[in-house]
Amino acid sequence: MQHYSMVLKLLGGHDQVMKPRDVALAVAVMAIWGVNFVAIETGLDHFPPLMFNALRFTLAAFPALFFAGRPQVPWRWIVAIGLILGVVKFTLLFAGMAAGMPAGLSSLVLQSQPIFTVLFAALLLRERPRRIQLIGLLVALAGIGVVATGMTAGLGAFLLIIGAAAAWGLSNIVTRRAAPPDTLRFMVWVSAIAAGPLIVLSLLVDGPSADVAALRAIDTRAVLAVLYVALVSTLAGFAAWGFLLRRYGPATVAPFSMLVPFFGLASAALLLGEQITPLDALGGALVVGGILLGLTRDRPVRAAQAPTFASAASTVRASAESPACQGR
Repeated sequence: MQHYSMVLKLLGGHDQVMKPRDVALAVAVMAIWGVNFVAIETGLDHFPPLMFNALRFTLAAFPALFFAGRPQVPWRWIVAIGLILGVVKFTLLFAGMAAGMPAGLSSLVLQSQPIFTVLFAALLLRERPRRIQLIGLLVALAGIGVVATGMTAGLGAFLLIIGAAAAWGLSNIVTRRAAPPDTLRFMVWVSAIAAGPLIVLSLLVDGPSADVAALRAIDTRAVLAVLYVALVSTLAGFAAWGFLLRRYGPATVAPFSMLVPFFGLASAALLLGEQITPLDALGGALVVGGILLGLTRDRPVRAAQAPTFASAASTVRASAESPACQGR
């Protein structure tokens, strides 16, 4: 237990040690979100990307919306995140995977989002990144480069996933400003905002005939994929994640999100037969290691310096705890 406590302190957990059952719950949520990329891949075999995205957010919002209660943050934040996260980020993610980006690698490349989170924090919030953050993000960026060199998917598909990571980074900044007290309720309302534009875009881009054809050809695998991404990954996952954040705080809980790409790569290999190459393993280790490095704390500083460092320190952690995490 003493060794376990030291590990959590290293990751920013202070003296708060999670109960074993809550550790198991956190790991289970990461497994759910990792396997979610396999469910997305399965759903994209049956639906056009925009339609699948619209179905996901519609089912996540209704009927949960009628039981969630009123939103606890201003409407401007819900609308902004609904558009940035739901419409832009997930549309780019689904489009990239539909264009040939493997599920496992998508879960890994999407981890580049802290790079964009820190960039947008510097541009929009005037936050100065800590040195350890910059070093960690450079390591993560090198990992993304390693993954890109060994990829068989096209450059376009890869750039779509990078675009999704950039949108996720921007949504992290908006989510920080919104500071929702209840992540599950917040995500239900965000899903409701995203559903409308996605339905319209699907009808305009995919066309009514393609959408109707997809619905007529629906089978058990397609139904399970939609149910998984909407109910299991979104609603159940965020209910558990919000519970853990409220009980232990983001500094203790957020580092668990680094397990998502491991579950994503493993489940894609087991369920979809995707190959994990040595370059993928090396790139993944650099990405996750770099982000974890950015999550570690600096040595104590003088009181006069504390506000600057405290502000910058929250940037990467915000990206790990965000409701937008891991393609969920």
